[in-house]
Amino acid sequence: MRNSFDWTPYRRSTVGFDRLFDFLETGGSGAENYPPFDIEKVADDHFRITVAVAGFKSDEIDVTAQQNMLTVSGRKAPAAEGEERQLLYSGIATRAFERRFQLADFVRVAGADLADGLLVIDLVREVPEAMKPHKIAIGSSRAPVIEDKKAA
Repeated sequence: MRNSFDWTPYRRSTVGFDRLFDFLETGGSGAENYPPFDIEKVADDHFRITVAVAGFKSDEIDVTAQQNMLTVSGRKAPAAEGEERQLLYSGIATRAFERRFQLADFVRVAGADLADGLLVIDLVREVPEAMKPHKIAIGSSRAPVIEDKKAA
């Protein structure tokens, strides 16, 4: 059943809650919820994305940054011959995945590390000097006044 309520007026007056409204509009189906992740602010211009990728090795995960899009994808390598396991119960999800993150302007990926089933991606925001706000002193932009002296 599709939600018939129009969230548009609320979208215009909020910043940063787009995912919440998308969730409400889709009825909370959560179609894209694997693998789970955290986003944290480490410092003013340093952020960290932590993705839970239990069961994946570093060579089975691909992290790609292109323009303002960060893509994390994983595909389990096929089992080698003679390495088949007879599972009685399988609760660890090792299906292929692709997770996309929209990055803000001037954010670059500083590095990625995989440890204990967690992929940690460090992001740094580096605003160019020309784009940073500059304090302008009042009265400093006036050109000197040249008086016109006429001969009397």
